[in-house]
Parts: sequence; structure tokens; C-alpha cells
Amino acid sequence: MNHAHAPQQELAEHHDVVVVGAGQAGLSLSWYLTRRGVDHVLLERAGVGHEWRDGRWDAFTLVTPNFQCRLPGWSYTGEFGGDDPDGFMPRDEVHRFVTSYAASFGAPVREGVEVTGLRRTADGDDPAGDGAAFELSTSAGAFRAREVVVATGGYHLPVVPAAAGRIPEEVEQLHSSQYRSAGRLPAGAVLVVGSGQSGAQIAEDLHLSGRQVHLALGDAPRCARTYRGRDCIAWLEEMGTYDVTAAEVPGGAAAQEKTNHYMTGRDGGRDIDLRAFAREGMHLYGRLTDVRRGVARFAPTLERSLDHADSVAESIKDAIDRHVAARGIAAPVEERYTPVWRPERETTELDLVAAGITSVVWSVGYRADHRWVEVGVFDGRGRPRQTRGVTATEGLSFLGLPWMHTWGSGRFAGIARDAEFLADRITGRLGAGTGGGSRAAGSAPAGSAPAGPPPARAAAGALTPAR
Repeated sequence: MNHAHAPQQELAEHHDVVVVGAGQAGLSLSWYLTRRGVDHVLLERAGVGHEWRDGRWDAFTLVTPNFQCRLPGWSYTGEFGGDDPDGFMPRDEVHRFVTSYAASFGAPVREGVEVTGLRRTADGDDPAGDGAAFELSTSAGAFRAREVVVATGGYHLPVVPAAAGRIPEEVEQLHSSQYRSAGRLPAGAVLVVGSGQSGAQIAEDLHLSGRQVHLALGDAPRCARTYRGRDCIAWLEEMGTYDVTAAEVPGGAAAQEKTNHYMTGRDGGRDIDLRAFAREGMHLYGRLTDVRRGVARFAPTLERSLDHADSVAESIKDAIDRHVAARGIAAPVEERYTPVWRPERETTELDLVAAGITSVVWSVGYRADHRWVEVGVFDGRGRPRQTRGVTATEGLSFLGLPWMHTWGSGRFAGIARDAEFLADRITGRLGAGTGGGSRAAGSAPAGSAPAGPPPARAAAGALTPAR
């Protein structure tokens, strides 16, 4: 008598720790876990550190000096072998910095694996006896893990305002993440919306290429590149600014969401002075409020935005002056900035076609997208509720988020501290000397032939790792 058998459920690959994302944050944690012999795998949707290469324009450079590029067991002037600590790595070198890091310790990265779902295992549902608390659905099959760390950053979905739908059809539109160079845009003038780090630098790139640029400013602050003989970021690091915790920062959550200061590392580093660009022919406007019948409308906030950006830059200099005086540091005295241009009037309307605008670059930011995380660890705005990356759900952590613990948490120089903290916690929870080895759930113990392909090591060869 024949009996019909239900198809066997797909065996899930098991690891003690699954890290989602193989950018600098996920790799930093992997470095610690590897040294401690903890079984883990990194699942990466594209390639190691790919956002540094795929999400930046051709002339992109870091804004932070190279000496701040420090990861666990890997630094710009040390293991990477860089020879320009006060310079600013261009896009492709940053990508190589990250991919070479992965290769340096054989990070167990699975490239091309997209995680589409993360959920807790049902209470008492442990048929494989592997102690897994989480199940992950991926493009490469199912995974089970005792611990999961989400290291995909906080910038996932490009934001484009509703006004984009009312831009004339003949005008090309793109997000700042898609911009590569002036030469790839249609001939003609360009409207850049947003004056944060990307918007200001893209406006500069277009301006230097000879394009007529129209820039709609937001409320982004700026920072001088150098002051009193040193890079301002070097001063701020020495002053402990990047060590200020999220709990200590004045203004709380609102302050944490403010736009980063604009400056540039291009051509060895310099200020971005939008007033100087205006004097050279760039058209500046206040905040974009709407587009109707092909006419862009702006709030009369241009002068206020420029004055605000300058006031922040000068307040940073004030803080440096106090630091220099308090420590008795011998530093040259420098004259303060004097505005080189002021708007004669506030322009509140711009006919895009009449002005010869053929392209609009939206540089108004990103929003996080954690919809694939089917665990209740988010607040009403979709942000992870966490303390130093640790959530209320045991075994689920985050790493690499802006302001996750300190201002430096989203920067190269601040990742090591956060990664080590999580590594300590994970190792303690799993038990000293753990490392049960990867295996398919229900398969033979470690030491037998593994089910499925072994982890692929990253090939040698970045502000966002993607899952």
C-alpha cells in the first residue's frame, strides 16, 4: 500500500550569530567574534561595503580626515598602509579600505544574500535542538540563530518629496544617491534641493564643472575645514565631542536628527562657502515648499539659513578657542569669517523651464526601512528602541546606527567601541568558548559534512552598509 508523504521542510542553516550587513559596522563586530572563536556569518545583500562605491558620486571624498579611519585591527596609516593621514580618501579608495579589511581576517561574508524576514522562533519550537531564538528568511534559504545583529545602518530609502510629482515631465529627476557627475546629466541648468553634506557637495561639483546651479537651502549647519592650524574635526575629536552620548546631548532626540555640517574633503579639503558660490553666479533660494504648473516655490528663508550656518561654524570656533585657552595650547590666532555675499532680496518663485533647468537633484535625505524585522522593537516612528544597540528582545541587537550610543557611533572612528561592547555581551550570553559551528538544523553536529555551501570569504579589494 502506497502512502503519500508530505515534502520534507527545508533545512535551515544554523549559526550562533547572524549579522545582517557587511559594511564597516558588521565587519567590526565580525573581527571581534572571529578573534573569540564565535560561530557567525554575515549576510550581505550586495557586496562588502558596496554603498561606498555604488551610492556616491564620482568626485566624492570623505569629509572626515583619513586618520579617523580606524576599525578594530585596521587603520588607515597602519594595516591599510595609507600615507596621507590628513587627507581625505576618494570614493574608490574608501571602498578598498573596507573590502581589504574584510579580507584581512577572512570575514565569513555571504554576498548576494538578501534578508527578507526576521522573526522570533515560537516558544518551545526547537525541533533541531539548536537553541535558536530567531529565524531568518533570505534569498539563499532559511537561517536560524541564537543571536542576530542588524548592521544595515539607518539610511535605506531615499526620500523624495511629493512635489517631485509636479515637476515638468521634460525635466530629469534623480536622488543624490543616483548622482554621479555633471557629464551624466542632460545639458542645461540644475536645481539641487537640500544643502546638507551631499547637497552642498553636489552643488559644488556641478558649479565647478561649469553648470548653472540653482540651490534650495534647508537648515543645514556648516563647519570650517580648518581653524587655528588644524582640521576642525581633529580639534573636535581631541575635545571629546564625538564621545558625547545620546543621553547627554543637549536637545535630546531632536538634536540627534539634525543635518550634518557641510564641508568638503575635495582637493585636500576646504570650506564650502555658499555665499562665495552665489557671488560666482550660483542662484540660492530658501526652502522649497511646492511646485505648481512648473513653477518652484520657496520660503523666504535664504538669509536666515545662511546666517544660521555661519553662526554654527563660528560657535565651533568659539568652542575651540575655549579648549585652546583651557589647555594652554600654542595655536596660531586666526581671523574670523566675514560674509562675502548677502541676498538683495528673497526669490520665492522659479519657472523651471524658463530658467533652462533640465535636471533636479533631490538631496533631502533617507529614511530607515526595517519592515523586514518582524519583532516589536520599534517606536512609533520606526526607530529601533535600543540602548547601546541592545533591544528588549534578548538576542536581537543593532549596530552602526547614527547616535546609537554617541555622536561617533555612525563614524569610522566610533564603531570599534560599539562593536566591542556588543561582542562582549554576545560572547557572555553564548557562554565563554562557544562556537558550535554552522550546520543545517537537524543535521549532524559540527565535524560532520556540512549541509550547504561554506561561507564565502570577501574578495580583497563604505555613511552606509545595506543588507
